[in-house]
Amino acid sequence: QVQLVESGGGLVQAGGSLRLSCAASGRTFSNAAMGWFRQAPGKEREFVAAISLSAASTYYADSVKGRFTISRENAKNTVYLQMNNLKPEDAAVYYCAANSRTRSQNSYYVTVGSYNYWGQGTQVTVSS
Repeated sequence: QVQLVESGGGLVQAGGSLRLSCAASGRTFSNAAMGWFRQAPGKEREFVAAISLSAASTYYADSVKGRFTISRENAKNTVYLQMNNLKPEDAAVYYCAANSRTRSQNSYYVTVGSYNYWGQGTQVTVSS
């Protein structure tokens, strides 16, 4: 079992920055590939960023490439999403997700169905 708790969301002006954290409980974190997704009102949940179990591989949605950075710190069972140059269209509830079934050190995953654990989400609001 893995429990995920996101934090770090809030209200920020366009052009500002936020760092989201996702703290995981359970010993399987270091064996899980991790991802961030977001969901705006009335829209489907969409992929934002992913990182492999080893942290050697990362992948980003085109809409956030160059502005967001995903990282993980296995010693702290935490994955981060550094968000810079935020835009109003980045406003959403951001979810952390874990794929604990992977056996690959360097694979990342971009679909909702690839993940078997989810956090409760943290709200990010960007004012223009």
